[in-house]
Amino acid sequence: MNILAADSSSTLAFLRGHIATLERGRTADMPAMLASGHAALDAALGGGLLKGRLHELFGANVEDSGSSAGFALLLGLLAGQGGLPMLWLRTNKAEKIGGHLYGPGLAALGFDPAMLLLGVMQDETMLLRAASDALRCAGLAAVVIECWGNPSVLDLTASRRLALAAEGSGVIALLLRLDAQPAPSAAETRWRIASAPSIDPLGERLMGPSAFDLELLRRRAGPDGLRWRLEWNRDRRCFEDPGQAALSGALASLPVAGPATDRATGYVEAAA
Repeated sequence: MNILAADSSSTLAFLRGHIATLERGRTADMPAMLASGHAALDAALGGGLLKGRLHELFGANVEDSGSSAGFALLLGLLAGQGGLPMLWLRTNKAEKIGGHLYGPGLAALGFDPAMLLLGVMQDETMLLRAASDALRCAGLAAVVIECWGNPSVLDLTASRRLALAAEGSGVIALLLRLDAQPAPSAAETRWRIASAPSIDPLGERLMGPSAFDLELLRRRAGPDGLRWRLEWNRDRRCFEDPGQAALSGALASLPVAGPATDRATGYVEAAA
């Protein structure tokens, strides 16, 4: 009886230790999360956007291209707070249509322009090849792939290549789709982004912080169709509910001057 009891206890202890090891390994294998800072959004996503995954960001319309690009930029800022740079890839066409990335505008959002690498490709084929190669580099915080329209080369197979490259390195991939329609892809999530009215915390005729309307169009593991309104807090470097900075007594940072579509994000300098 005592021997059997001792054997049984040893076996139980071994099994418990083995299960604990498996659980630790499972936790270690889980991809890291990119938290936005917005409590409701992060809670709905189980902690934030999964790093090492491909996420699609669609502008609600052409007029919201600046806001969509600004949102992608701010996600890259959040991902790079550990000191790693982000890479922004676009085509010559995008450079002409969307304007140039503007250093002072980036700084106004709390982004160090020195932490942004920009690559301009000849066409979408070169863009996707460069993105696949870049996503294999674990030394990047994020890779933004800016793509206008619905080029034929951006098919399900191409998105799978991007997704596999991101998964291998753990780098978050943000596929910025402007003036485009959703199509089958291997993205973990798909979002529609529109500019939202800013709340002036001072009660004066001044532009408030950058604000966005988000709709979760698709999610591989979880509910979709959810909507949020987010506001960027430059000082805290996070998203929050609109007006939260005003309630806490924080002052909003004034954006740089520019066209109305650019003031929503303060990042674009109009193309010549």
